[in-house]
Order: sequence, then structure tokens, then C-alpha cells
Amino acid sequence: MPHSSSKDTDIIILDFGSQYSTLILRRLRSIGIAAKLLPHDTSLSTLRQAKGIILSGGPDSVYKKGAATLSVKVFDLGIPVLGICYGMQLMAQMLGGLVEKSDKREYGSSRISITHPKGIFHGLPKQFTVWMSHGDYVTKLPKGFIRSATTANSPDAAISHPAKKLFGIQFHPEVEHTQHGNDILKNFVIHICEYAPSQSISNLIDRKVQEIRNKVGNQHVICAVSGGVDSSVVAALIAKAIGDQLTCIFVNSGTLRKNEPKQALNLLKNLGLNITYIHAETQFLRALKGATFGETKRKIIGKEFIRVFEKSANAIKPKPIFLAQGTIHSDVVESARTDTGKKTHAIKSHHNVGGLPKRLNLTLLEPLRDLFKDEVRALGEALGMPESAVWRQPFPGPGLAIRVVGEVTKQKLDILREADAIVREEIENKKWQNKFFQYFAILLSEKTVGVTGDQRNYAYPIVVKAIISSDVMTYQWAPLPHKFLAHVSERITNEVHGVARVLYDITSKPPGTVEWE
Repeated sequence: MPHSSSKDTDIIILDFGSQYSTLILRRLRSIGIAAKLLPHDTSLSTLRQAKGIILSGGPDSVYKKGAATLSVKVFDLGIPVLGICYGMQLMAQMLGGLVEKSDKREYGSSRISITHPKGIFHGLPKQFTVWMSHGDYVTKLPKGFIRSATTANSPDAAISHPAKKLFGIQFHPEVEHTQHGNDILKNFVIHICEYAPSQSISNLIDRKVQEIRNKVGNQHVICAVSGGVDSSVVAALIAKAIGDQLTCIFVNSGTLRKNEPKQALNLLKNLGLNITYIHAETQFLRALKGATFGETKRKIIGKEFIRVFEKSANAIKPKPIFLAQGTIHSDVVESARTDTGKKTHAIKSHHNVGGLPKRLNLTLLEPLRDLFKDEVRALGEALGMPESAVWRQPFPGPGLAIRVVGEVTKQKLDILREADAIVREEIENKKWQNKFFQYFAILLSEKTVGVTGDQRNYAYPIVVKAIISSDVMTYQWAPLPHKFLAHVSERITNEVHGVARVLYDITSKPPGTVEWE
């Protein structure tokens, strides 16, 4: 029978640097498993305490010098092991198999056929869709291993050594695009490792509240709030933990959406939070002048926010020691600032992670740092926050500054604000807001030619984007009806001065990311 334990190290995920490593942790938490993500070189003495070990994917090729590895003794501990993508290749090579570069790389959806419907594939259909992301493949199985599944381009898409409870899969069960991904992980953890679910949202709140109290003590905290989901939840959580030791600061950087400051302030006040409002549009636009690269803009905005917060902290008595932020795990992963992913590649800096200056006069407090968006929403609901706050559409901290591709000016921001408002209004008029994770507009700084009346018009392109996701680690572009897109395009080009044409983004993640910068 599956057993539960008070230890949070019963299931260990070894991180080899995949962008999806923490998503494995998220998927396990969704089925109530309190797993732990550790570096790939974690000691054998620690691993011996595990009931199961998962080897993540990674950007390396196992046959290259300096590739991330682990002790071969891991496979002789008598503990079940599941290798995912790079983890499968590493296990195969270390145990005597062969891994080579593939002539046909697999990136995206593939149809898998199960040839050994036992172990991690118990109870699953004979065929289903999985998400591949690899350029190498196993060409020779280690002794004692059998083929468990195959695809058109991967003869050994899954392998296993049933007697030793060693399993390898070339695809990623942790991403949303893989059908039955949670079932595969559940089969491994609950049935192979015999470990029962035990984690709940109430346990999570209690743990987070205690962590905040232990770190803050009797000191005071200022919290950066925007009215967005993450900052609102972190403010509500900290308020629950330390009450009036918290002061929230709302900064209007001039890069917010249409009517956003008023709406956000009303929302935050209804949560009972102590709010200080600061209008800093001139400061931010002056700092952004001449910046054209997204990374540069993010870091400028991060520094300007810190300047505002440090100045505000000096005016508050008693003086705050901590700066709280609504940083969540997808921010950390894309900025390559994980605690374990030494080989993780940076996708982009987030203003509240890679965009922060190296020297701060305030100590960072980030209680949501290890949580994903869907977990943050669940936390908000459990804290009693209104639905309008919990399910508010995500909005990046740098605001519209990173939705203006190129240099930011007040004119471009004003154009984008109006176009974005039309996109949101039309989707909400259709009652589609709960169908999509995000929907918004982007302005491209390279002007294009068009015709207005009988005159030549040289103006900006607007890109419309809508995506389907639950945690933003991966997403699919939303197939909006052509008639609807035509209507939105007509409204934007007719009603917003300075727009020549409207485009629609049909890129999923990977290879894309939510923001263009």
C-alpha cells in the first residue's frame, strides 16, 4: 500500500538544467506530492533517504565533455528512478547503452505507441500525444532494459528495467501538451514508489505564514503592489502573517493599461490593505529614453522601482527592513535564477528578478517564489480574496514598456493603451475571458505603410495575442475566429490614430514566450 511521510524529501527531483525542471515539481504538487528539487550532484547520502528519484531534462548532450552527470551508484540504491529526456539518455549511457545525435530532431508534439503497457504506462491508452524536445536519442539499450514505447522518429521513446524499477522516457510528461502526463507521474510516484499524496492548500498557507513570521520577526515590510494576481496574493498572505507591520506601495510608472491605476487601487483597498500611491511616470519615461532592447528596459524599470521603494521606505516610521514582491516561479525560471539549475539557460530577465540592482538597501521577501500561477490563484482563493482579484489577467511588472517593441515613448504607450483596451473589451464582450490565460496587444516600433482615405499612412503595426495555459511555463496560441479578428482589426485601425495594420501571433511556447521582449 502507498505510504505517506512527514519528510519532504521522499521524492527527489535531480535538476539537470531543463526549463521544465520545476514544472515536474509543480505536477507532483498538483497530485498532493511534496517532492523536493535538488542539484544533479546531490550526495548519495541524501539520495538514500528518497523513496523515488526523478532525473530532469537538460540542455546538454550526455556524450559531450563537461555534460552534467551524477554518480552511477544512484542506479544501485534499490530506489525507483525515472529519467526524463536528458535524464533517460544519461541513465542509458551510464548503464552501458549508447546515445547519439539524431538525424531528425524532435521538437513539438509526437504520437507515441505503448509497447509495454505496464509500470508507468499502466492503465493508459495504447496511443496518445506527447511533447518532445530533443536532438539526441538512445541507439542501444543497456543490458536488462526493454523498449516500452516508440514514436515515428524515436524507436526507443520509453525504456524500462522492470526488475530494478528503472524507467526512462524521451518526452516531457510535465508539460501541458503531453496527454496523460500526470497519470505517468502518478503511476511512478504512487504505484512504483508506493508514496501516498499528503499536501493540501491549507498546509501550504500555514507553512508560508510561518516562514514569513520567522523571517520578518517584529520588523516592518513594504510590499510592491500593482493590483495584479501575484502582488495582490503576496500582500494578502503577508498581511495575514504580520498584520499592520505591512505597508503596500502602488507605483504608477506610466506604463500601465487604460484605467488600470484607478481599478487596481479600488481592488487593493477592498482587500483592506494599507496603500501608498506614488505617481512616477516622468521618472520612468526619462530613465527609459533611448533604451531599445528588452533586457535593458527590464533592468532599468527594476532599478527605478527600487529607487522609488527605497525613498518611500525612508519616509515610513518605523523604517521597513524588507521589500516584498510577488515574484513567482515562472519569473525565476525564465531569468535562470533557480537555486539548483546551474546549467539552466536564461530566457529573459524579469524586472523583479534579473532586473534588480546588485546592491539593495532592503532585504527581499518573496514568499511565492516557489509557486506557479495556478497555485498562486488557489492560494488567493483559500485566503478569501474576491474572484475578480484571483482571476485577474496577468500583467508584467514592467508593464506596457515591454509590449512596445523598441524605444518607449509616451506617444507609443498611449497608442498601445487604446489598442489593448479594444482587444480586452472585445474578448470580454464575447465572455471569453475565462477561456484564455492572457490576451493583449503589442506595438512594433518599425512603422509600415498603409492607406487612410485617399492618403498614404505611415504608422505602427499592432500585434494581437491570446494564449491558453494554466501555469505559463508552456502555452498554446488561441485559435480566435477569423471574423472576430477582422472586427478587432477594423476597430483598432479606425479608432486608434497611429496604427497602420493589425497582426495576430500564432506562436506557442516553446518556442515563443508570452512577452515579445
